[in-house]
Amino acid sequence: MAYDAGLAQMMGEDLDGHMGITSKKMFGGLCFLLNGNMVCGVHKDGGMFRVGKSREAEALAIEGARPLDFTGRPMGGMVSVDEDLLADDQRRAILLQMAMENASSLPPK
Repeated sequence: MAYDAGLAQMMGEDLDGHMGITSKKMFGGLCFLLNGNMVCGVHKDGGMFRVGKSREAEALAIEGARPLDFTGRPMGGMVSVDEDLLADDQRRAILLQMAMENASSLPPK
């Protein structure tokens, strides 16, 4: 896998204690899911958060966040973040809260 295992561990620790959290290899990295719905993950260039389309603009206003565009087209409701943002506890916590709220609003898979 081409992602930073330390960043994956940090994100996993952020989610520790939340019921329904699992991890899965996706997008060439490791993703964390709540009841089968993606919350966040790490990839070779940093990480990603599924904040939902309604909060995408709010998430993109955070320094270090940009549209997620693995395919060359932005994936609505998802943001990609650099390693500096992931290392910042405050900014990471804000995006993680948005992503958890989004995943919690979706039916379990």
